[in-house]
Amino acid sequence: MAQKPSIPKGTRDFLPADVARRSYVIDIIKTQFERFGFLPIETPAMEKAATLQGKYGEEGDRLIFNILNSGEKVKKADVSALAEDELKRFTASVSEKALRYDLTVPFARFVVQHQNELTFPFKRYQVQSVWRADRPQRGRFQEFTQCDADVVGAVSPVLEAECIQLFDAVFRDLSLKGATIRINHRSILSGIAAYLGAPERITDFTVALDKIDKIGATGVFDELTEKGFDKSALSKLSPLLQVSGDITQQLETLEKILFNYPDALKGITHLRDVLRFVSPLQASHLVFDLSLARGLNYYTGIIFEISPPKSVEMGSIGAGGRYDDLTALFGLKDMHGLGISFGLDRLCMVLEELDLFPLTLKQSVDVVVLNFGSSYMQDLMPHIAHWRADGVRVMVYPTDHKLKKQMQFANQSMTPWTLFYGESEQKQKIITLKNMQSGDTKEVKLSEFTYSLLAT
Repeated sequence: MAQKPSIPKGTRDFLPADVARRSYVIDIIKTQFERFGFLPIETPAMEKAATLQGKYGEEGDRLIFNILNSGEKVKKADVSALAEDELKRFTASVSEKALRYDLTVPFARFVVQHQNELTFPFKRYQVQSVWRADRPQRGRFQEFTQCDADVVGAVSPVLEAECIQLFDAVFRDLSLKGATIRINHRSILSGIAAYLGAPERITDFTVALDKIDKIGATGVFDELTEKGFDKSALSKLSPLLQVSGDITQQLETLEKILFNYPDALKGITHLRDVLRFVSPLQASHLVFDLSLARGLNYYTGIIFEISPPKSVEMGSIGAGGRYDDLTALFGLKDMHGLGISFGLDRLCMVLEELDLFPLTLKQSVDVVVLNFGSSYMQDLMPHIAHWRADGVRVMVYPTDHKLKKQMQFANQSMTPWTLFYGESEQKQKIITLKNMQSGDTKEVKLSEFTYSLLAT
């Protein structure tokens, strides 16, 4: 019995309509990336495991897809590590490569490896797939596509402001209104960790705080308590999370509470500097969110996370932040970076739910040429080649099946026009065009057919 075909959980096939929608979004994102001066690059789907490990925190490292060594290398497996329940050591012995977890760490490796070929500050964009061994659920896949834009080699509030403007420009072109751009600063979070009496526990603090949307404030407090934070110190966290007002008012309140903590004051000052360069947004809301932590270890400064409109139940559709000196992990110090990322898969799901995709995306071709026999098709083929060269998307029905079947195909293809060229048309050297929506027909001289006629 034949095996039923299937694909791994957390992955998907994309039908032509899906690809058309994804291409539409990618084209808009790429256009905006280029308008902001970013240049395209690509990196391999797999990296050396050592390149990725230790860059995402303990939880992130567990989600990396490791690639099993092949051939003779398998014999080098550290079986004793498995017997001793040292899974990390055992994995390292059987896996020298891994699928990339994100595009940022591979980009840092790319910058170091190609530093003599780049001009700094260097602005790059990248649209490629990444893989995470996460539990599949709505909006969360094990293979998904990220659309990243990063700049390395410069530090300026102008760059952070441009990131905010870039998010908004993409949403404007997608007609997506009501997305929320949430911002925070890792220095503020570092100051709060010191305020709670645990400055050395910044990673534990941010990892727990980053889960507040999923487990609530109570869950965050419980996790921090389990990790050794003092309960009385944690009582000081609640008022901070309840700070209200616009961005300016919230920063002023935090400044009054955290006035003795230099890191916090540094982050507050930097956010104020950034906001001076942010012009009014057209499609998005900009808010300060103290609970935003971005659990990845490499963030060091401003951080972003984008929530979809409130009418859509979906996780973040974009994120990013500053990661100073990430390249130092690969031997190149003082190369500061800043990046943002759009989650293509979630963004497409949001647009589909809000019915924001243009109807024209359903039209894979402009015209279907009906087939009335080989002699007619021989006459048409030179003209069809010319039409295609002029940009007309032409689908030729390959056989002279019954006209009813050919028309059914044209309907299913969502084509706006069908083209008739039979005995009558051949004698008159014309073609007959039928509008598939209205049913109207028009005759056009064979030599005068152009793309513009399909728009009328």
